[in-house]
Amino acid sequence: MASPRFARPGGPSLIPALGVTQVFGYGTLFYAFTVLAPRMTADFGWAPEWTFGGFAVGLLLGGAVAPVTGSLIDRYGTRLVMTTGSGLAGLSLFVLAEARGIVSYTLAMAALQAVTTAVFYDAAFAALTQARGSQARRAISQLTLIGGFASTLFWPLTSSLLAFLDWRGVYRLYGLSQILFCLPLHLVFLPGRVKRPVAAEAGAVAPSVAQEPETAYLTGDIRRRAFLLLALALSLQGFVVSAMAVHMLALLQGFGLGAAVAVGIGAMLGPSQVAGRLTEMLFGRGVAPVTTAWVSAWLMPFGLVLLLIGGSLPAVAGLFAIAFGISMGLSSIVRGTVPLQLFGPVGFGATMGKLAAPGLVIKAAAPLVFAIALERGGVMLSTLLLIAFSAFAAGALMLLARGRSV
Repeated sequence: MASPRFARPGGPSLIPALGVTQVFGYGTLFYAFTVLAPRMTADFGWAPEWTFGGFAVGLLLGGAVAPVTGSLIDRYGTRLVMTTGSGLAGLSLFVLAEARGIVSYTLAMAALQAVTTAVFYDAAFAALTQARGSQARRAISQLTLIGGFASTLFWPLTSSLLAFLDWRGVYRLYGLSQILFCLPLHLVFLPGRVKRPVAAEAGAVAPSVAQEPETAYLTGDIRRRAFLLLALALSLQGFVVSAMAVHMLALLQGFGLGAAVAVGIGAMLGPSQVAGRLTEMLFGRGVAPVTTAWVSAWLMPFGLVLLLIGGSLPAVAGLFAIAFGISMGLSSIVRGTVPLQLFGPVGFGATMGKLAAPGLVIKAAAPLVFAIALERGGVMLSTLLLIAFSAFAAGALMLLARGRSV
């Protein structure tokens, strides 16, 4: 008797189903590129800048289409958008595997990154909000806890597959996984089109839970100010995370650490992210999301300051990785919970799309900008740049929390 309820669209199976698709999504569409990029560069016979340049062009396009994707989610529901996104993601990976030159490679990468806006966290958060309404915070925490294992699983998996397949074969296999695994899960378990305001849906699903009054959501000039502060903070954090995702090992080695030690410290990020998310899920229910946002945000510049002061010492660099990883992990949660707290569940897809757009553009530029900073200014100046960006982000979130409390 419980089985149909568990399997119904938007029901208890929604979080594990989305967890699987987020692990596959981030693993195949994002983290695999880090491992495969050197093989792609060697195969094409061009400079690494061309490989990462095509990736950057894709991220720019993703930033441009994110608001459109969010509006489509609000209009047609996440089942249609994410199911279609999974199919297009699989096809885009097949096309990327067949790229033979700079034009076809860039077009394929642009298509791939544009599609990610329909299958990554922002779309998944909208699915949870459409299913749970204003009570989606815990579900978002649970989802990001599962999604945190994407890099832990797909970095070694991709490296292992390269022993049997070339990079094109790996992408073909990953394209197949999007169609065979993610597409059916999205089709079966996600909620369909929302016919009533999502806040009302939430009240019907969980009447025993006290709903946050509609008047608590921001409106007018206060809403616009909060939106700008949140967009600024998420964009600056996105720059830091994107730069470190590509250049962390080079930065650690620049402080004098050996390659093996740098890899070991980098591997601490994944478990640290999961630890931060688990702590928030277990103990953060009574803490306002905006409070979690600014407190966790300050861990990022704190960790970078530790690296700046004692980056040549493995123990200090390890503390940096722990602080930075916890901050990264919690930032994924607050990206969904803070907009829900401030702006409400109605029109959540469009809100997430508008918030994501500037951040994706900045993330696209981050690897190149930071590479130039490393080359021209060295590790000290480059780390100071990251400290400044992450501190400004934390300060913006503090202003946001203060404005919410008055």
